[in-house]
Amino acid sequence: MEPFTVHKGTTVSLMEDNINTDQLLPSRYLSRIEKTGYGEFLFDNWRYDIDFKTGEKTPKPDFPLNKPDRQGASILITGDNFAGGSSREHAVWALDDYGFRVVIAGGISDIFYMNSLKNGLLALTLPQKDRDRLAKLKGDEELTVDLVEQQVRLGDEVFPFHIAEEWRHKLLHGIDDITETMEHEEAITAYEKKWNQFYGINE
Repeated sequence: MEPFTVHKGTTVSLMEDNINTDQLLPSRYLSRIEKTGYGEFLFDNWRYDIDFKTGEKTPKPDFPLNKPDRQGASILITGDNFAGGSSREHAVWALDDYGFRVVIAGGISDIFYMNSLKNGLLALTLPQKDRDRLAKLKGDEELTVDLVEQQVRLGDEVFPFHIAEEWRHKLLHGIDDITETMEHEEAITAYEKKWNQFYGINE
């Protein structure tokens, strides 16, 4: 997992409350076996007019992610109760694959929050007034998200946020579940060797 320390990027705002995981990534795309390639389907039903007979999709010009000045945005500003619904990790993969490194919401589903952290996507919460301020940013205005100092910065304006120290440490150092498991490689190897000897399995 790529470490997250300080990220600078432009923003796109979607100030809707109660956005669920099916709206983030419709269930018809869950049969894919890869963890990549989901970005093109993010907000699929909202981003496009879809002809379900032909599969042809036409971008909706008024949808925030489709606006020319928001291309390349890596920070999503959104509403309360973000990513409720089913516990699909694919929703995180879609946000990450699209290019988002940070999601700033008023509240975040517990399961989505854990899935985000485990995949290196920083999901954080800020009060309504702070998000209203950030939602007004122009497409070329950069925002700094500093996990070291636990601050979102816009010029001289500072918006503090909190994250549990355990997860802050893991994100800063790029520690995912696999990395954490491999820290015990010697103990795992010794156990496997003992197991194989007990059952007479040749290595």
